[in-house]
Amino acid sequence: MFITYVLAGLAVAMPVGAITVEMTKQCLKNGFLHGWAVGLGGMTIDLLMVLALHLGLAPILQIPYIQVPMWLIGAIFLCMIGYDSIRHADRDIALPGETTTRSILASYRNGFLVAISPGNLVFWLSVFGTVITSSYDSSRPMMILVVAAGVLTGILIHDLGLLAILTFARKLMSRRMIRAASIIAGLALIGFSGYFLCEFIVGVEGLIQAR
Repeated sequence: MFITYVLAGLAVAMPVGAITVEMTKQCLKNGFLHGWAVGLGGMTIDLLMVLALHLGLAPILQIPYIQVPMWLIGAIFLCMIGYDSIRHADRDIALPGETTTRSILASYRNGFLVAISPGNLVFWLSVFGTVITSSYDSSRPMMILVVAAGVLTGILIHDLGLLAILTFARKLMSRRMIRAASIIAGLALIGFSGYFLCEFIVGVEGLIQAR
């Protein structure tokens, strides 16, 4: 069962999302550890969601009046990070052999903030929430932790593999190429922000119609 859910976690992590974009940007600009810090920030939210689902908090997070504001919060966070990525595309670039001026904590914070997005939370509430519910066995309560560990391990394998590739590619890239990658990453994050904003508007309209 553990190996099965490791593969499930790996498959879920494959599609490019906001976390992957930010992780790629930080790895190219500042190296493996900064990309890894972004991934850890995202996995912190993943772990908190596992605990929330295990404690039965999913129904609360699925209330429309709680979900809808999350779209707006996620849009604001992603827009801020995307704008910062474009505005400071020339800053904090440390080529291999150079010392970076950016702190690991700042990269971790970005990963944490990007992960507090409806897309990530909806995944945990729908896909992973269903997995936990279906695998729950009152006689074997620890099986939930096995499933959770399997999925998180799959995500971890994906992150490490991606960062290893990016670390190699970084050695072949010039400062101008890394700057261009930072701008593209910023535009992608703003794109995700726009999508979240649209979902917020749709959610508000749904709440109004439901009255």
